[in-house]
Amino acid sequence: MVKVHDILTQFHLEKIRLNAAFLTMEISFREADSSAAWDLYVEMLTRVVTQPLPGDAGEEEAAVASVYSLFPTFREILRRQGPEAAQFAKIAIPVLNQVVRPFTTKWHSISHAGGLHDPQLRATFRQELADLQVDLWIYGTTTACWR
Repeated sequence: MVKVHDILTQFHLEKIRLNAAFLTMEISFREADSSAAWDLYVEMLTRVVTQPLPGDAGEEEAAVASVYSLFPTFREILRRQGPEAAQFAKIAIPVLNQVVRPFTTKWHSISHAGGLHDPQLRATFRQELADLQVDLWIYGTTTACWR
């Protein structure tokens, strides 16, 4: 796997500029960014956020809790890495707030109300989880390349 950090180093680049129709961003990576990205990648790779949840196995409530636990995990990683991981935070915070948070907001309350005992809601949850897993797998493998 080609790593972003290796490409940047090979061409003596210290930063990249992303330009989309709705966003322009320049990012310079530090060792703390790479370390934070790796820490989050390991956390994500070992959770249901990137791993399949077979239809005949697992508990939906536990899956919701696992996805939700990314928030305190991420906060702990940022506290440990400190301001040196600011570039990582600029990418990870929007992913958590704009991709993960809508999922957890919806399903956390349904789970606490006992809604995941309903077969139709369970099926909808599993489909939405599968969609989230695709997004987070792409994000996780991309950030892992920072090392």
